[in-house]
Amino acid sequence: MATDVNARLRQEDRDPNHDYARNRETPGAPVGARGPGVDYLSIKARLHARLLDEIGERSMYGSGEDAIARAVTEFVSHVLQTENIPLNTEERERLAEELTQETLGVGPLAPLMADPAVTDILVNAPDRIYVERFGRLTLTDVRFRDHEHILRVIERIAARVGRRIDSGAPMVDMRLPDGSRVNATVPPVSIDGPTLSIRRFGRQRLKREDLMRLGMFNKEMMIFLEHAVRARRNVLISGGTGAGKSTALGALAESIPDSERIVTIEDTAELMLDQDHIVRLETRPPNIEGRGVVTARDLVINALRMRPDRIIVGECRGAEALDMLQSMNTGHDGGMTTVHANSPRDALNRLETMVLMAGLELPSRAIREQIVSALHFIVHVRRCDDGVRRIESIAEITGMENGTPLLQDVFKYQQTGRQGRKQIGDFSATGIVPKLVHDLRDRGVEVPLNIFQKHDGADV
Repeated sequence: MATDVNARLRQEDRDPNHDYARNRETPGAPVGARGPGVDYLSIKARLHARLLDEIGERSMYGSGEDAIARAVTEFVSHVLQTENIPLNTEERERLAEELTQETLGVGPLAPLMADPAVTDILVNAPDRIYVERFGRLTLTDVRFRDHEHILRVIERIAARVGRRIDSGAPMVDMRLPDGSRVNATVPPVSIDGPTLSIRRFGRQRLKREDLMRLGMFNKEMMIFLEHAVRARRNVLISGGTGAGKSTALGALAESIPDSERIVTIEDTAELMLDQDHIVRLETRPPNIEGRGVVTARDLVINALRMRPDRIIVGECRGAEALDMLQSMNTGHDGGMTTVHANSPRDALNRLETMVLMAGLELPSRAIREQIVSALHFIVHVRRCDDGVRRIESIAEITGMENGTPLLQDVFKYQQTGRQGRKQIGDFSATGIVPKLVHDLRDRGVEVPLNIFQKHDGADV
């Protein structure tokens, strides 16, 4: 490999326009001494692109991990010996290890995975790779060689987490070591070639104060939700895909006292909570033989035997809704979950449908009564067209009338105008004081009534 690379490297060294030739500095120079726009990540990304080209030219993408690791080590060793790369000693030691991990992992997507602003990476074709930054999808200049190159990366990701994907099992959901959620499809289900979708999660969870500063809700809403969680009210968070349901769930969970035992149930463990006493449970898909599956319903039933103070279901998708509602109705209060829905009313309808998936022939009225009895508040979140995720409403469930659950909004977001692409609007109380406030006052807990006063809120 070194022989193949030498000519290219010598040409780059002679080329005055080459990145490293323009930035001749002492190898041990600190990062801040580099030229503008030159940092460790950009240097690593450029080296990684060259490394992928070399591995591709040698048709090594189907090779074993040991062979690729040796090739990476050889490449990095040669580059560090022959090029005056502006990296300090510590960064040079990191380079070989990180390039190896990225080459064995997500291939050309590594620079996108290193960008903290990227929340979604969507590979539709070798030359159609999109990312979402700050709520907007954009086409990148990242490229795969061909469909086979995409397939090799998908297979490597799947193999590293003990999964398989082929024409017999053409769809797979999995999680990367950093917590990112991955979905991949291959022909025949994706007729134009393999696809890859990566939902990334930050290494640090956004706190309530961060979300308030970003415009997800205002201070009055935060105060109210904190009281609701501490009072062990059951909360359902609804919203569309990518609306910020999990983010809102994490913010609400901040108010859970440290003394309580929390059991979380998720398809992909992504919740990051601050409390110490947490038990995280994760569903498991069937293995290659079709056995070993563990469903969310299995985990909810098991969690009830684990002496939980709180049960948090990351997302209700099916029959586990019945067991979750039953647990809320039998003393396991303070539960929280999320559901895909376009409105609070739609969220209740979705829950009813999911309960029916449990296979019990229950009348609709009985299911609705159970829902109304179990849940206290619905927090609906939406990703607005300016990319900002906002709590659109906080609604209280007050009972049933003529077989229909009754909802009343306590807080709402209302758009009032636009400033360029950005929405202008305000969060405001509706003037309704929820039953929770009276219950808390009876227990000696004072909730400031001024947060429920209807007024024109500040523009956000």
